[in-house]
Amino acid sequence: MDALPSPLPDPDDPEAALAAVLALRRLADRLERAAVQNAIAEGWSWSQIAQALGVSKQAVHKRFADLRKPAGDR
Repeated sequence: MDALPSPLPDPDDPEAALAAVLALRRLADRLERAAVQNAIAEGWSWSQIAQALGVSKQAVHKRFADLRKPAGDR
C-alpha cells in the first residue's frame, strides 16, 4: 500500500499536505475495496455492505459491481 509521510505535513505547506491527502485517498480506496471483497466472500448482502459504509445499496453496488454479487440480494 502507499506509504504515508511521517509525521504528517503541516496544512500550511500545500504541496506536502495535498500529496498526503492523495496518498490517504488512495489508501482508503484500496482498503475499502478489499473490505468489500472480503464481505462479499463472507456472504454479506449489498444492503449490509451499504449500511456498514453509510451509503445506499445502489451507491455501493454501482461502485463495486465488478465484484461478485452477493447471493439473494441482486
